Amino acid sequence: MAYAGTRVARVEDTRLLTGHGTFVDDIIRPGMLHACFVRSPFARARINGIDATAALRLPGVRAVFTAEDLNPDVKEAWHAVAGKDIADTPRPPLAEGEAKFVGDPVALVIAESRYIAEDAIELVDVDYDPLPAVADFTKAIGGSAAGVPVVHEAYPDNVAGGMGGAPPDEETFDSAAYVATANVYQQIYAPVPMETRGMVVEWQASSEELTVWASTQTPHELRAFAARLLGIPAQGVRVIMRDSGGGFGQKVVPMREDMCILLAARKVPAALKWIEDRRENLMSAGQARHVDGNTRMALDGDGTILAVDIDFTYDIGAYPTPYPVLTTAAVGMFFPGPYRVPKASFNYKTVFSNTAGLAAYRGPWQYETLAREVLLDIAARKMGLDPVDLRRKNLLRRDEMPYFNPNGMPYDHVAPVETFEQAVKILDHEGFRKEQAEALAEGRYIGLGFSAYIEPTGAATGHLATEGATIRMEPTGRINVYVNGGSTGNSIETTVVQLTADALGANIEDVSTIQGDTAVTPYGAGSQGSRSGPMTAGAVNEAGGILRKQLVAMAAARLEAAEDEIELGGSKAFVRDDASKSVTFADLAFRAYYEPAQLPPGMSATLEATARYTSPPTAMIHWANATHACTCEVDVETGHVTLKRYIVSEDVGPMINPNVVEGQVAGGTVQGIGGALLENMVYDDDGNPLSSTFVDYLLPTATEVPPIEFGHVEIPGPGVGGYKGVGEGGAIGATPAVINAINDALAPLGVTLTRLPATPAAIVELIEQASK
Repeated sequence: MAYAGTRVARVEDTRLLTGHGTFVDDIIRPGMLHACFVRSPFARARINGIDATAALRLPGVRAVFTAEDLNPDVKEAWHAVAGKDIADTPRPPLAEGEAKFVGDPVALVIAESRYIAEDAIELVDVDYDPLPAVADFTKAIGGSAAGVPVVHEAYPDNVAGGMGGAPPDEETFDSAAYVATANVYQQIYAPVPMETRGMVVEWQASSEELTVWASTQTPHELRAFAARLLGIPAQGVRVIMRDSGGGFGQKVVPMREDMCILLAARKVPAALKWIEDRRENLMSAGQARHVDGNTRMALDGDGTILAVDIDFTYDIGAYPTPYPVLTTAAVGMFFPGPYRVPKASFNYKTVFSNTAGLAAYRGPWQYETLAREVLLDIAARKMGLDPVDLRRKNLLRRDEMPYFNPNGMPYDHVAPVETFEQAVKILDHEGFRKEQAEALAEGRYIGLGFSAYIEPTGAATGHLATEGATIRMEPTGRINVYVNGGSTGNSIETTVVQLTADALGANIEDVSTIQGDTAVTPYGAGSQGSRSGPMTAGAVNEAGGILRKQLVAMAAARLEAAEDEIELGGSKAFVRDDASKSVTFADLAFRAYYEPAQLPPGMSATLEATARYTSPPTAMIHWANATHACTCEVDVETGHVTLKRYIVSEDVGPMINPNVVEGQVAGGTVQGIGGALLENMVYDDDGNPLSSTFVDYLLPTATEVPPIEFGHVEIPGPGVGGYKGVGEGGAIGATPAVINAINDALAPLGVTLTRLPATPAAIVELIEQASK
């Protein structure tokens, strides 16, 4: 039986739903101490001195560390995301000399309990000299030359860097029949995982071994980073990641607080635990999105796209996670999207501000889809076309592959027009337009929004290009598959079991997986970049092939048959033309482990295989694509938006487990809906965060999200099994689909919303402006 492609129940659900999961805060070690950060209340302030005398007098306080204590111990602090040789922005563990945003960690208190540590941070006296701050990144460019506060002295104009593609073809824009333009502003919103950041770190001085229990998406990279940071051999570091309550990109790379805990652990006599509270998470764990850009699209009289251009500014806060200049380039490179675009240009700047630093979040380049899809609807209205017709005319087809977008992105194994047409069919586009006209006649405003995108998954560059797996058959005949892990809701626990059962012909109940422990699992780059599906499939295929060959050889000897006559299935080996001649995996394993002398001379008794999968050049990128369709009703009196239907048609190749695929799409879609309507990390002019609790930072609930309808188009990718990644697409496509639906509903009133989020107040204000 083939398990891949079926809706196998998730193996982790029973553990999690019955409250038997193990999260970082469940870890207890002998004599464990607790850490709490003293954080700056100012967006920018000179730190003249720190007096910890009163805090150290509090019973139960064991230490207070400042930048002078921890920061000099840093040996290397680069991340494998781009390597050690690319210039990066500053990232000290504790603030040095100057606090640069509200929540900036300036000292670390160690105490016998979290309660004592919380009390003690109030007793640490920090002598601050408040300084002018710049919170609005759109006003930060120029720095001191423009009379604006400078965030980092090494960047006097507040620009970390930028990049430009080919210059705009102004002749095409000047001569085009139609040119649509839009300024699209996307607010800050954040990953907000259910489980905040946290780790327990235990240093054994006698053996010079470091053990880290962490909520992380990348256990092996955290291990390597910790070794580099402390200047100790990597084999002396063990990272254990059990269950994790979400990551969404925020837990890919160790952040400054993680660095502090790793450094402090060698200075205290017992294990050290830090668990971030929700206010800290919203205030300091990093911002996402926050882009302001001007976009243009040139079209001929028939609606054929001639050229696109985007010029944008990206807020990277005070201390962004690694290489913000490099990673932001994806917005410009992907801006042509899944369309037939002959000419494209982009230009951007990454800008520092006195706010929390930019961090990864599902589809970090998502702004390109938002800006382009909103612009497409504006163009359609300007031309008097239905947005469906405009997209249909310009979307790429299967027979056009391979296709290079004008920025050099090599699309292949996709057919964006097919997911689009499937979504249109599921929706019943013509039926909706009739319903819309009837509703308008009744004074009701309903709208339809589409969003189409193409995304790179499993992008195999650098350390992301390889993944390992170990498959071991135990003496009972049962099988364990060991992979790197980093499972943060993406259910690779279930999918590797399915893949391994198929690779060996085992019953699925005979297969288990061990993940997230660097002491026993092969190196892997973890859960990032929608890579887990295609890369672990490749690793399991490599290791499974080796072990399968050994099982066939053992069975052939036992059954006195030729190897090419042996089949594996149902956790046994049998002769293809005579199924009565069979031997169970349990029997083969028993002989290998307990009666190896019974094996033929020279035959290995090994029932274990470790292998690494490396993406070949033809499979460096697995392109996935989808179309989102959303309908909504807008109350023009209150500005309230009610989503009516939500459809996602996606192509992620063959699905290892449709339940997992749809769960990933649904989760990302809900986050995108939140980014369109609700979530907003607001700062005032002085850099004070105004939404650091769930009272003010609003998240989507079941009340705001309609049932999600799924459609699937299956175009195999270039890698093993044809699998593509699915982790980020929902979050990419949802926000523009919702915004386009709102704009479609309000089009009769002359309203176009391009500044997010689409709050009731913002909608009412636009309606009032349009009526003047």
